[in-house]
Amino acid sequence: MHSHSIEPWTHTHSFLGDDHHRNERRTKLVVALTLLMMVTEIVAGTVFGSLALLADGWHMATHAAALGISAFAYTYARKHAEDSRFCFGTGKVGDLAAFASALILGLIAILIAYESIVRLMSPVPIRFGEATVVASIGLAVNLASAWLLWDPSGSHAHSHHHHEAHDNHHDNHSRTSTDQNLRAAYVHVLADAFTSVLAIVALLAGSHLGWVWLDPIIGIVGAIVIGRWAVGLITNSAATLLDFVQDRGLHEHVRERLEKGGDRVSDLHLWQVGPGHHAAIISLVSDTPQSPEHYKEKLETMRLSHLTVEVHKCGHD
Repeated sequence: MHSHSIEPWTHTHSFLGDDHHRNERRTKLVVALTLLMMVTEIVAGTVFGSLALLADGWHMATHAAALGISAFAYTYARKHAEDSRFCFGTGKVGDLAAFASALILGLIAILIAYESIVRLMSPVPIRFGEATVVASIGLAVNLASAWLLWDPSGSHAHSHHHHEAHDNHHDNHSRTSTDQNLRAAYVHVLADAFTSVLAIVALLAGSHLGWVWLDPIIGIVGAIVIGRWAVGLITNSAATLLDFVQDRGLHEHVRERLEKGGDRVSDLHLWQVGPGHHAAIISLVSDTPQSPEHYKEKLETMRLSHLTVEVHKCGHD
């Protein structure tokens, strides 16, 4: 029995996003920024006896926790990227973090709605000047965080790239998948910035026009919008976690390529294993079966990260 090296036929199962290190660094920076703001507001609120500062400080704490989940997920996925116990790598750890983070965002929306309804039923005196300053500082911090987490090549260009891929059979299609973990962190800071803007509008209206009722009304509107964002995040991350085929176009494109020449695809499993990474397990039936490598070459330009092909000879009666 000859001993052969299997090295040429082995491959990595590291399916991290192309910008994993960049996104990890930026998310950690945003966590630090959020924690600094949170501690400053809680200390200042305690020293100056300001309920507005204290409330916003603890509100920041919930976002810091969610952003902390995102940062931890990046680190965990990177450290265990080559761990063979993860059958298809750790690329989906970010989606798990996004799901957890989205649940927290949903709870924040419910709390904002509850607090707004209580305020509407029994109004409390508002110290407009102080509250406006707090909301403005919060907005500045959140805009800086949103800028750090902005990803022009990922989530915000996502739908455009997918449309282009279907129209032109663009073969880098599988690389345009969204980093759900980064998107979750981005949505958290965007939600906080959005609530700060709404608060400033309501406070200015209350201060100059006497519309004290506008603050809780705007709070309810903000809660509904944030709730919708949370549901979108939960839906998208859960779909990836459950290997749901979100992109039927890519599925059909693989089938089309393989069935040129009369071969038939009898079984096709195509799923996402990380941001920009797809895996496929394919069974083909053919009158004149070729080697699996022949069929893999047909899909080579589609840049599937993990591909398994089995071929069966078509049986005739």
